[in-house]
Amino acid sequence: MGSKITFYIARHGRTILNSLNKVQGWSDTPLTKEGIEVAENLGKGLRDIKFSSAYCSDLRRTRETINIVLNNSGQKELTVVEKPEFREICFGAYETALATEMFKDVALYLHYTKVEDLFADIFDKNKEITYKDAVNTISILDPMKMAEDFNTVEKRTHKALNEIVEKENKYNEDRNILIVSHGLSITLMLHNLGGKKLFVKDLDNASICKVLYEDGKFTIESVNDMSYVDKGQNS
Repeated sequence: MGSKITFYIARHGRTILNSLNKVQGWSDTPLTKEGIEVAENLGKGLRDIKFSSAYCSDLRRTRETINIVLNNSGQKELTVVEKPEFREICFGAYETALATEMFKDVALYLHYTKVEDLFADIFDKNKEITYKDAVNTISILDPMKMAEDFNTVEKRTHKALNEIVEKENKYNEDRNILIVSHGLSITLMLHNLGGKKLFVKDLDNASICKVLYEDGKFTIESVNDMSYVDKGQNS
C-alpha cells in the first residue's frame, strides 16, 4: 500500500460581504472581527495536526485566513503556496449583489416560486436538482457572460488538487495538507467525488472538509466539520 495524503480543506473566515449577505466571488473583502476569531479558533483546534504543506487561493480572504490558522496552530514557518485555481466562482454581473436577489433569479429560472424551496431540493439527496444546476443557471443569466459554469470550476479546482497530489506523492510518505478556499468552489470541487450526497447545507466559515487520497482515489471523510473550531474555542 502506498502513502496517504490527507487534505484539510477549510472555508475562509467570515468577511464584510458575507456579513452583508452579498455575493462574493472574485470580488474580495477583508475578514471581520468574527472572521478573524473563527480562524484563530480553527488554528488552535488544528494544533495536533502537523501539516506538510499549505495552500490557498489568490484572494485576500483565504490568504488572511490561512496565515491566522498557521500562526495559531504553531506552524507559522510553513510557506503558503497560492493557487488561483482555488478561487471562488466568478459570478459576473451578480458580484456584490444581494445573494437573495441572485438566487431569486435562479429559483424563478428553474421554476421555483420560493428560494427556500430551491435550496431544500438542492440539499435533498432524493431530488435530481443540485448546486450544479444553480451555478449553471447563474452562468446563463449573467448579462456580462463572465460567470463561471460548473464544469469550469470543477476543472480548475481538480487541476489544482491533482497538481498537489503529484507534488506531495514524490515524498513517499503520509502527508497532511491544509487548503483554504471558498464555500461554493469547495462544494463544486467535491461534488463528483462524493460530496453531492454528503452536503446538507452551505459550508460554514472556517469549517473543514476532510478528504483522503490513497491508491489513486479521493475519498471524502467528512464535510462542513466545525469540531476543530469548537476545540480551539474551548482550549
